[in-house]
Parts: sequence; structure tokens; C-alpha cells
Amino acid sequence: MRDLANNFSYAAASYRNAAKTCETDNLVLDNVGYVGRILSTMAVYVRSEEARENLQAAGILGLVEAANKYEPSKGTAFRTFAFPRIRGAIIDELRKLTPVSQRVLGQISLLRKAHENLEPPVTAEQLSKHTGLELEDVYQTLEAMRFIDPQDWNDLHSVVHGSWTTAPDDPAREAERNEMKELLAEGISQLPERERLVISLYYTEELNLAEIGAVIDLSESRVSRILAGARFKIGEFLRSRLETPEREVSENDD
Repeated sequence: MRDLANNFSYAAASYRNAAKTCETDNLVLDNVGYVGRILSTMAVYVRSEEARENLQAAGILGLVEAANKYEPSKGTAFRTFAFPRIRGAIIDELRKLTPVSQRVLGQISLLRKAHENLEPPVTAEQLSKHTGLELEDVYQTLEAMRFIDPQDWNDLHSVVHGSWTTAPDDPAREAERNEMKELLAEGISQLPERERLVISLYYTEELNLAEIGAVIDLSESRVSRILAGARFKIGEFLRSRLETPEREVSENDD
């Protein structure tokens, strides 16, 4: 009987391992295209086909790592869990391929200082005025900042996904998630028409930048800047709405 029990335990463990391997493989296969979408917003200025292939490979390695570590029981959607790992892997490779110039580093420093001294929601126009940079340079610098320190200057994915880690049957988390959805919808509704369209095509229709450019007859680099500007505006809108209660409490306490 003991041998039978041992054999059963071994068979059960083998089955669980095989099932886990199958689930992991499916997660990777189902999300290779998702890696491409993330990459499309990050490698727009990388012209070498070999370099793009290296970035794609790095992103897929990040995807595989995420699939191996993913635990559905924790209540987080897989893409929410995988996004920072995929992006982080791409950023690490991108830094090797395209070192940031001293000029861009200086512009980043200017933008950070201006951003810290302005009340949210901060606009790109305000940053341009307070730094003396052209508006186009502001948008390009905002893109570069995501690669220098992605945790310090979050894009829309990071802002949103940070609030989407929801434990099963957690009413408080679900309420927070619904509130964030409402705020997002409100923030998007305030964007100019072209920025709303780009956001919709990227996040809802899941088109990459080249495909969006073909739809609206713009270059891939131009679409990238429009998307960067829209993300920044939505992020600032969310920051202003989420930080306002704290400021009001502080003012009332005084």
C-alpha cells in the first residue's frame, strides 16, 4: 500500500508539473504579439533590423520569466503582471544599443526640476515654458525619460496597472479598480480628438505604431510622440485627481 501511495503521489506531482509547463507555454505563445506592441512604442528610433530583433528577443525573455513566475491565484491579470518584466528587459537591451547623449540627460534634468515645482496636472506646454525647451523637444525628452528610469517617470501602463492588482473577492480593491476606470475614461475624454484616436487604436484595437501611422497617415515616430503626449496628459490628470484629497486634508488641517 505504501508503494501504491508513493506512486500515486509521484504521478500527481508529475501531472501538476506537466500542467504547469503547458500553462506556461500557452501564456508565452498567446502573448508574443503583446511583446511586439510594447516594443513598438519603445524602439521607434531604432533603425537597425538586427537591433530590433535583439530587442524583440529580450522582450520575449522577459515574457518567459513572467510566465514562469505568474500565480493566477493572486488575482492579477497576466498582462498586468508581465508588462513591467517585458518592458524592463527591453529597456535593459535598449540602453546597451542607444546610450543617451549628454544633451538629452541635461534636458531630462530640466524637465524633472520643472515638474517637481508645478502643481498637477502639469502640461507639456508648461514644461516647455519653464525649461525653455521647444514643445517637440519636451515630448522627445518625455520618451527618453521612460528609458532612463522607468520606475521614476511612469507611463500610462504603470499608472494604471499599479491599481489593478486585485485579490479575489476583495470589494475594496474592486471599488478602487472601478474608480480608476472612471477616472481613466474621464481623462481620455478630455484629450484632443487625434490623441483620443491614437489611444483607442493602441489600447483598444491593439495596433502597433506602424499600423496606427498607416491608419491616420502619419510617420511611426510622429505617432510615438502623440502617444507619449497623450499618456503624459492622462497620467497628470490621474495624479491631480488622486492627490487632490490629500492636499485638501492638509489645507483643512491648517
